[in-house]
Amino acid sequence: MIQLTSPAVKEVLRLKARHKNANLLRLDVCERGCLGLSYLMQFEEGAQEGDQIYDCNAVQVVVSVRRLPHLDGLLIDYTEDLMGGGFRFQNPNSTQSCSCGISFSAAHGSD
Repeated sequence: MIQLTSPAVKEVLRLKARHKNANLLRLDVCERGCLGLSYLMQFEEGAQEGDQIYDCNAVQVVVSVRRLPHLDGLLIDYTEDLMGGGFRFQNPNSTQSCSCGISFSAAHGSD
């Protein structure tokens, strides 16, 4: 299960309004960052074979089933401070997180 807080939903909807054909928000991980894995979020028109779709209030989130070991249980929040705003990821699969909040390591490793 993937969850978005109310502030995260609000920000995703604001960003989504800027993109044509932005029907879904894809969550992914890629191999980069100081701890090996980083989060990737992008808008897409539709799901692909092998995707899991989550309804998170007014946002449909899509995740490849290959990435579920890294992302299942993820909670995404959005916060703002004097330096600007950003998404924050609370991931129960993360064994270590970088202070940047984007890079992490997981017991499952990368695939």
